[in-house]
Amino acid sequence: MINKNKLNYKVNQQIKSSKVRIVGDDFERNGEIISIQEALKIADNLVVDLVEICSNVTPPVCKLIEYNKFLYELKKKEKEKLKKQKENAQEVKEIRFGPNTDEHDYNFKMKHAVEFLKRGDIVKAFVFFKGREIQFKEKGEELLIRLARDLSDIGIPDNLNLKLEGNRLIIIIKPKKKK
Repeated sequence: MINKNKLNYKVNQQIKSSKVRIVGDDFERNGEIISIQEALKIADNLVVDLVEICSNVTPPVCKLIEYNKFLYELKKKEKEKLKKQKENAQEVKEIRFGPNTDEHDYNFKMKHAVEFLKRGDIVKAFVFFKGREIQFKEKGEELLIRLARDLSDIGIPDNLNLKLEGNRLIIIIKPKKKK
């Protein structure tokens, strides 16, 4: 959200420049450079505020709009920007296998991986070894390579070299780019 303390927009008599470029939605002299006194008279006649929207140019750009409406529109744009940012964010979804995962369990977890990839999330699949199961590391490798092969139409393995981190054998699968 926009913090009101961060809003440094000058309004009406706070504008110190002698001339301003004036813009407005329903203003026929859009983009014209006029004196500050004339701009304030126009704003007063239209019953709106003169808001300095760009102060780092000469002359500063001012908009004829109600100040509260201007703040509301800024907040609305900020919310929309955050919403789009969240929509485009990828999550990392984890899927856990054991080295002796049955066919039914494998298919069930693969369906979840397909859903995650179709949504655009990243899938981190791993085989978790308990105790002496680490001796059968090959079973885990076969399982993850099979998963990568089964998901090859909608996902791309980040790296086919499987990583062994502690008692986990990991593969990361990213969704294919949509055309």
